[in-house]
Amino acid sequence: MTAAVLLILEAFGFAFVNWIMGIVVRHQQMSLAGLDPGAMAVGAWAAGVLMALFLIGCAVVLVRMAQRDRSPGRFGRILLIVCAVTHGVLGAGLAAPVGWAAFVGMMVILGFVVLTLVLYAGEAPAAGPDGEPGGSTPPPPVAPAAV
Repeated sequence: MTAAVLLILEAFGFAFVNWIMGIVVRHQQMSLAGLDPGAMAVGAWAAGVLMALFLIGCAVVLVRMAQRDRSPGRFGRILLIVCAVTHGVLGAGLAAPVGWAAFVGMMVILGFVVLTLVLYAGEAPAAGPDGEPGGSTPPPPVAPAAV
């Protein structure tokens, strides 16, 4: 649950920073390689919204895991792995331009996401319609071999 709260806070932070960047780019009226400042502002806003939606989606998967007390399905697991890799890459990229505090923040969130994935990794698959794990009937017992 802590990882989900951190991801939601991070989503709001990303959206806020990209909103500010879009406003700054629009007011500077500077061109980067011939790009329109309005297009760059819209790009910053779109990136903030998409990243925020991605992080909120990851938080929703984590909350559902906590509520059901089961590991997520294939899509949820892939989403959380992508989230962990994204935090690792962003943390490494933020160390020099932003500072070590941003790196530590990214690594803390990365640690919580990976911890969640590892804690739920060893679980048996969900029960099938007949109540058995994985949905199949157990194999028949094997008779001991005569010596």
